Amino acid sequence: MLKLLLITLGIVAFAVLLLSAKLIFKGDSRGPMTHIGASKAMRERGIHCVESMDAIERHQLAHRPHAKERKVETSYK
Repeated sequence: MLKLLLITLGIVAFAVLLLSAKLIFKGDSRGPMTHIGASKAMRERGIHCVESMDAIERHQLAHRPHAKERKVETSYK
């Protein structure tokens, strides 16, 4: 029983080592960039993350004529 547990633990440790080999041996402490804005194809299409798109739209709304008369609704408080 103990032998089986040690073999299983060794296999799991080896699998974790293989899955994290790029991070360990490359020396870069960061993982792959999965942010939408980091994708070249998304940037070419003009697609950004939701937070960036919201900030851009709020900035554009604030600089329109009569922007101070408009009330910007938010879904969070």
